[in-house]
Amino acid sequence: MSSTADKRTIPVLDFSRYEADPASRKEFIEGLRRAARDVGFFYLTGHGIPQSLIDDVLHASRRFFALPDKDKLQIEMVNSPHFRGYNRVGQELTKGQRDWREQVDIGSEAPALPRNGKLPAWTRLQGPNQWPSALPELKPLLLEWQDRLTDLSTRLLKAFAIVLEQDENAFETIYAGTPNHLIKIIRYPGRDATESEQGVGAHKDSGFLTLLLQEKQKGLQVEADGDWIDAEPRVGTFVVNIGELLEMATDGCLKATVHRVVTPPAGTDRLSVAFFLGAPFDAEIPLLDLAPHLKAQANGVTRDPQNPLYRNSGQNALKSRLRSHPDVARRHHADLIATQARAEVAPFA
Repeated sequence: MSSTADKRTIPVLDFSRYEADPASRKEFIEGLRRAARDVGFFYLTGHGIPQSLIDDVLHASRRFFALPDKDKLQIEMVNSPHFRGYNRVGQELTKGQRDWREQVDIGSEAPALPRNGKLPAWTRLQGPNQWPSALPELKPLLLEWQDRLTDLSTRLLKAFAIVLEQDENAFETIYAGTPNHLIKIIRYPGRDATESEQGVGAHKDSGFLTLLLQEKQKGLQVEADGDWIDAEPRVGTFVVNIGELLEMATDGCLKATVHRVVTPPAGTDRLSVAFFLGAPFDAEIPLLDLAPHLKAQANGVTRDPQNPLYRNSGQNALKSRLRSHPDVARRHHADLIATQARAEVAPFA
């Protein structure tokens, strides 16, 4: 059994050991098993993403947030029925409370689907991104970032499959088909410029895996035994955490952990870039057939009546977007708001 001290420490795992020789691969898998079971978070080194690309993404994110408001608002999310684009500070909600951050959401590039009553409502989420004309280099850079992190996340999922004693392609339905991934570039202003210490409220991520790049200001906190531990920035690493869909696919054998971001001190700000690996919108989340000794370790999925989960990937994504961005919902999807409220009485549908 892991000790309380273990659960209060975010482990550091070197992914290059997984892709080296069999002995170091076994060591990595054992570390990943402990991290997934006990913490749900870990730092990833040896990931193969060049530091030059990391620096370019952080610098470009800084340049975007330094643009005049009129240039940022050119791609305001409320103009996109697909929930893509820029949000001003306080525009996104977590559990009904304002998150004090400004951000840009970039999804997988795909053509918009026709809107009609014969298609599932989640098909409205597929579509093009909005890109700022004042910073044209952002588009190719973030699309390259998306490709690199999609590949890295896919390789990580194969390692998780081995942790679960499955074929390494057990999660192939997650990364096959039309992608549903999301990048958020995020800036948290200092406490002197906000109304709350809530940078982002306490929550679990709704997808499969999250890879977070942090700049230099801390703020991310992970829940452990009823307390909060800091996931401080480490140069050259990603913070990786398990999302609700991966927890659901394993009946809680892999742990999705509650976390939050606190507002940075006055006179500072915090920059981060989050990549969320999701399943294609039309995918049904499988329930893996685990070996008896792994089933015995599974604690089941957290059943939160305020946050129902669905086996369909698109239905989960739509639920989250309608809740988090009520301004977009009112402008583009008013017909779905009442329908969504009725559907949420039937979780795990």
